[in-house]
Amino acid sequence: MIGSTAISVRTLLHRLSGDRQGATLTEFGFVAPVLCLLIMGIFDMAHTQYTTSLINGAMQKAGRDLTLETAGSRQADIDAAVKAEVLLVTPTTATVTFEKLSHFDFTDIGEAEEFADDNADGICNAGEIFVDSNGNSQWDANRGRQGIGGARDAVLYTAVVSYPRLFPMFGLAGMSETVTLRASTVLRNQPYDEQDQSAQTGNCP
Repeated sequence: MIGSTAISVRTLLHRLSGDRQGATLTEFGFVAPVLCLLIMGIFDMAHTQYTTSLINGAMQKAGRDLTLETAGSRQADIDAAVKAEVLLVTPTTATVTFEKLSHFDFTDIGEAEEFADDNADGICNAGEIFVDSNGNSQWDANRGRQGIGGARDAVLYTAVVSYPRLFPMFGLAGMSETVTLRASTVLRNQPYDEQDQSAQTGNCP
């Protein structure tokens, strides 16, 4: 009786070892997560690229509008137009913020305020004198003034867009749940008046 039972078990195991039914489903279970991640990743990248292109186009149009003499009174409308373009392709929960920094010339964009580095440590400190280009009474790593400035000023106009990802693949890929995009344009205001060249000095902390 014991011998026949052992034979039956061996026979069953032999049949199971040769059974290929359900193998496709098991294999798909291994491949499906990777496949889904790949597909959603492609769509996510494509949407991000398209959104970036749209933002850049909207910023170029806004930049041209901001060069006009009447731009000072139309800033809110110009910003709203850019935001409306962005919301056409992003979730309604997207946030759009704007940064406007005016400079005396294009060469000033992204540059720190000048200071007398008396102790040669490359840091504005120890009461060293600095040129307060943006008039905020403190040394800054970016000498731009807040706003679009005045006549002939060079302006760095930036939009920062943040929105939740459209596809739930960020967890599998170890990515951030939020997409953040930046688009900038540089413009020069029309020479409708004399350019303000005034600048104060201050002391580093």
